[in-house]
Amino acid sequence: MYHFSKDILQEQECEVLVVGGGIAGISAAIASSRTGANTMLIEQYSVLGGAQGIGAFCGETKGQGEIFDEIIDGLGKLNAIESYKPYKEREARPFDNEVLKFVLQEMIRKENIDLLLHTKMVAVDVKDNSIEGVIIHNPSGLQVIEPQVVIDATGDGFVAYEGGFPCNKGRQSDNKTLPMSLMFFLRDICKKPDSILPSGLKEYTPEDVPMVSIWPEPDGKVGIKLKVIGYDSTNGRSFSNAELFARREMMAINYYLQHYPNRMGQSPEKVFLENYKFDYASMQIGIREGWRIKGEYVLSVDDVKNGRKFKDGIALGRFYLDALSPDSDKREYMLTKEDLQVPPYHIPYRSLVPKDSKNLLVAGRCFSCNQLALSSARVMTTASMMGQAAGRAAAMMVDNNKLPLEINVNQLKKELSNHGAVL
Repeated sequence: MYHFSKDILQEQECEVLVVGGGIAGISAAIASSRTGANTMLIEQYSVLGGAQGIGAFCGETKGQGEIFDEIIDGLGKLNAIESYKPYKEREARPFDNEVLKFVLQEMIRKENIDLLLHTKMVAVDVKDNSIEGVIIHNPSGLQVIEPQVVIDATGDGFVAYEGGFPCNKGRQSDNKTLPMSLMFFLRDICKKPDSILPSGLKEYTPEDVPMVSIWPEPDGKVGIKLKVIGYDSTNGRSFSNAELFARREMMAINYYLQHYPNRMGQSPEKVFLENYKFDYASMQIGIREGWRIKGEYVLSVDDVKNGRKFKDGIALGRFYLDALSPDSDKREYMLTKEDLQVPPYHIPYRSLVPKDSKNLLVAGRCFSCNQLALSSARVMTTASMMGQAAGRAAAMMVDNNKLPLEINVNQLKKELSNHGAVL
């Protein structure tokens, strides 16, 4: 065991600190600021939006609250999102993920939010279940932030886990997590490119190719999502190896797609991508599951399947149980096809509150649930709803000097509904 001590700088004070600038974190920060709290948002990358590279909002894109409505509106004004169709007609609504990054930064820029990019949370100082300080690192070195309330929107639950709050990971039997996916993009160059399979990579055929999902994009671009199994995003070495493996697979799949026909989305026609050339890949492999908190309530798959409604329901999930098997790189699920569809269900406020936490809330896929429930609720539309609920709740805690379970949840639900959330 190695120990060291160092005096570090104290960052500007804030009342609410949001860790993570994905869709959940952005929604949380804006909701907190608009409710009156002095809010800071930190993000480890150079852009907002998280590591998403999917280029589609899964689930219903109406009724998610005013913040998500503004995201959609911002994309629409730049002709960067497809027109609306209800979830029952289309499970995912494509958008330009590069334009999304700009839209999100402009939304934050217009709010009274202190934003720090290139900033990573590295440690948490906790006393008596209360976060006293969050240690961060950026080009200025190590610093400490001492907020009144913290919202963990890291996706992987790193604030909660680092703070010693109880967490779960993976399925109960063996801790295997929902599989990762790498998203990369091809572009139509109107001629067959010089296609080369890098040395040492497998030449796939239709019989042995891993699961590949093809996402149609506008303007001669197509997105490719590659299933990756067997790695753990909460382990540094395993996560590094996942990135290396996925990019090798990406090059092999790129070669494969230029030689074999594939189905474009749900269309029955076979589409050749022989004139498409590799363009770019998302900056990080996509994570479906990291740490999940053990909250004051654990949302179960039975709650989801039965469309359960809660008195403290603050978000409405609708997406199907996307429970891809962690044991196979093919399109295999942990449930039967008949069990995947679910009715609308509530996510309770208590599932955003780590057990016994005095000033920590979570938003996004690190909320309190079991693995199969997460496979539905992890999508960006639902994450945005959780974020705006956590942000408003945090501001209410500050304003009324309350613990997470002491705020008026009925008032919280009323405020969410008044600001566009369908509950």
